[in-house]
Amino acid sequence: MTEAGASRRARRHARGELAGEIFTVLEQAGVPLTAGEVRERIPWPLAYTTVVTTLTRLYAKGVLTRSRDGRSHRYEPSTSQAGLVARRMRRVLADHDDRRAVLTHFVSELTDEDEDVLLGLLTREDGDPGPPPGRKESRSR
Repeated sequence: MTEAGASRRARRHARGELAGEIFTVLEQAGVPLTAGEVRERIPWPLAYTTVVTTLTRLYAKGVLTRSRDGRSHRYEPSTSQAGLVARRMRRVLADHDDRRAVLTHFVSELTDEDEDVLLGLLTREDGDPGPPPGRKESRSR
């Protein structure tokens, strides 16, 4: 294998790692960035087209918002890291027919601290078992 081929192979990243790095760059920036600005902040060499493709895919998934800036776009997160994890959890849950069994196993493996947090969110401090903060009331119960 040539030296260039080995270098390209060494730069390959695990699936989702690049998207995660780009998301982190945008979240830490605190302001919308162009693809070029994102590329400058990535700690390894990366093709501009790769950054644009990744940003476009994240935008299509609803993870980022974008606005026009001349001929390009500025991107920013539409959610937080916690929101991304919650989104993944919902996808995993949706992929299984027996949601009750999945949730039962999940809850049974929580730490005492996490169980207390979950219980507090579900019962709320005021005793009202309404939707957790940030969630709209479901019309069909």
